[in-house]
Amino acid sequence: MELLYDKEFKIFWKLCGHEGNNAYLIVCPETNESIIIDAPFGTEDVLEQAKETQVEAVLITHRHSDHVEGLKDIADATGAHIAAHPEDADDMPVSPDVLVIDGDTINVGTVDVHVIHTPGHTPGSVCYLVGNHLFTGDTLYAQAPGESKGMEATQQILRSITEKLFSLPDDTLILPGHGSGSTIGISKELYREFAVQYPDLLPPIPDAPPATSE
Repeated sequence: MELLYDKEFKIFWKLCGHEGNNAYLIVCPETNESIIIDAPFGTEDVLEQAKETQVEAVLITHRHSDHVEGLKDIADATGAHIAAHPEDADDMPVSPDVLVIDGDTINVGTVDVHVIHTPGHTPGSVCYLVGNHLFTGDTLYAQAPGESKGMEATQQILRSITEKLFSLPDDTLILPGHGSGSTIGISKELYREFAVQYPDLLPPIPDAPPATSE
């Protein structure tokens, strides 16, 4: 696996699966405990890297098969907890034993993972925020929002992105389920350009609340 980040925690990345999926391994350097994010097919290299750690949790961004095809292999090899949002939990090859909702925090070693429910791509899609690294699954890619089916789901994913993800600092790093990474700041600028062209379809980015003085 390729080492993407090596400071207060480590992030390893591997391209795998039939559809060019990104799988991630986050390691706490103090306790050597780790987290796997998403479980596509062909995770042998992920498991090989993870052997050097104690895998505590596998966090699933959403239920689509290309993100969970390797889940049983990872669960059998690690015995780790499987976490997903309840609205996606029934459609997975291994039933999650941890159900996460918006606002939850998962603690592994000194690593805090904040759960952000971002429905639209699927009803139970979630993003995971670790420091200033945002694992977005198929909710937000480097260049565009993720796919959705139907107008209602499209409006839902756009609200998830504009109201929840775009409220994060501009230097937040986007680590998506497919393709290369980006930042929230770059993604917001691209979105604004499209919103000018399609104002009836794309909701505006809410204004940030004014700063308060103490």
